[in-house]
Amino acid sequence: MDFYSLSDKAVEQELGSRIKSLRLRRNTTQQQLAEATTLSLNTIKALESGRGKLATLIAVLRELGALDNLDNFIPEISISPLQLAKRQGRVRERASGYRGQPSTIAESKDESEW
Repeated sequence: MDFYSLSDKAVEQELGSRIKSLRLRRNTTQQQLAEATTLSLNTIKALESGRGKLATLIAVLRELGALDNLDNFIPEISISPLQLAKRQGRVRERASGYRGQPSTIAESKDESEW
């Protein structure tokens, strides 16, 4: 699926739909999931309709046994040994911006700056 072609709202709805499918695959009702996560039924319904919060998503993924899928969602960023040597072992703590380069993140595809 090409998420870039979707609006933010459409992406939220798609994520909610996938959470619902995962819940149904586990044969769990919304009420059971709400009780297991100590969230309200309305919170579970909101998540499945694309209106959930990040903390809610984490709690639900944990209960459904799918929390490890976050590695696929946003993989951990690693730095190459050459870049680490260039930085003399220091970890990057802030961005410097794009001086004289594209003005938006989407326009800049160069990940070597990391």
